[in-house]
Amino acid sequence: MTDIAALQTQATQIFQRKRMIAFGVPVLVLLYLAYVFFAFNMPDLWARASADNARSLVADTYSHKTHVTLDNRSGEVTVAIEGEKKGRYPEGMSPDWVTLGETTVIDLEEGHVVTFGPEQITYDVPDFGLMSFEVSRARGVVADYPVDTLPDWINASKNRVTITTEAGRLTITRNRTEVLRYFTGWELFFFTLDSPYHGLSVAQVMSRAASGEAGAILSDFWNNKMWLHKDVAWAIFETILMAFLGTFGAAIVALPMAFAAARNFAPFVALRFAMRRLFDFFRGVDALIWTIVLTRAFGLGPLTGALAILITDTGTFGKLFSEALENVDEKQIEGIQSTGANAAQKYRFAVIPQIMPVLLSQVLYFLESNTRSATIIGAITGGGIGLLLTQAIITQKDWEEVTYYIVLVVLMVMLMDTFSGWLRNKLIKGQ
Repeated sequence: MTDIAALQTQATQIFQRKRMIAFGVPVLVLLYLAYVFFAFNMPDLWARASADNARSLVADTYSHKTHVTLDNRSGEVTVAIEGEKKGRYPEGMSPDWVTLGETTVIDLEEGHVVTFGPEQITYDVPDFGLMSFEVSRARGVVADYPVDTLPDWINASKNRVTITTEAGRLTITRNRTEVLRYFTGWELFFFTLDSPYHGLSVAQVMSRAASGEAGAILSDFWNNKMWLHKDVAWAIFETILMAFLGTFGAAIVALPMAFAAARNFAPFVALRFAMRRLFDFFRGVDALIWTIVLTRAFGLGPLTGALAILITDTGTFGKLFSEALENVDEKQIEGIQSTGANAAQKYRFAVIPQIMPVLLSQVLYFLESNTRSATIIGAITGGGIGLLLTQAIITQKDWEEVTYYIVLVVLMVMLMDTFSGWLRNKLIKGQ
């Protein structure tokens, strides 16, 4: 009976301990989340969040803007897609919703009409009324509104007026007046305004290609001044090259070093200890840190990024390969030795075949991972698609270009995943 009572007491204590753990772990998680909530000042972050900015950002990823700009000093009116000189309409030309003349009329449709007159600028908004503006160097922007209390979509000060409606945006300053109108799609993605193929339908372009203009069509697309397809293709190649050189270079360097770190192949304890600490040092410093250090030493370029990947992965591969070597089957090695094989033949026919599946699997996985990492590293070293992506983000002007580069990066990673899977089946499974 005493033993039964002791067992009951022990079982009760075990159940109580488990109940305390089951209750205590969620409480600790909730306390941690509460700490994070206040430590990162989430209430202030939420207060500063802007839904309008978020909508504008999302809209910019799949649409483009056409700018109609009036120089308030010279009176010159220009029309340009995304406001770039490379997307500017030739002098005297404009889209059909802009009528150039002494008074430029901009029809934003659905009753929204903006005029650039010689004396004043007007904006007629349906169900609101006509607004007129005069620009003076001394008085700034003098405005006349049909109401006394301005709505939220009008932001007005002495030197600047911004009117944002569903039809577009009008901005007036001392120096210039600008109308922005959004359109869905990536304009000029295939051909720029100065190309003879701009504005043609797909059928018309295909017809002209069949008639002998395929080379000229491809050249116009490849040398697109707005989207820079040629530069983007080269940047993608540089990114893949960085990942490839860094990953396979690290594998080649790490394999012989792994033998010096494996317990069953390196008899000297000091050598094993030194080699393992070297691996820890290589992989303990992040690839981005190595990138910054190597950039200072070797300058900008994709080779610097490849070296950063190589150093980091050498540490990782060295650890993985040495552990794989320590788990090889000694009987196979003894069998090869019994035939009179020398050391090189022993490694070639008894050791390498055993670790080859692990080696290839790890190398191919890191090749996929480093393809993504090379994008970020390229932003620092000044090479690859990462540089173009960073430049597009910094300008905060053409977010559709950011979307374009991100899509290409995702496709590149998918391609590398497919390629590594095919190569893995070919080399490891023999399929």
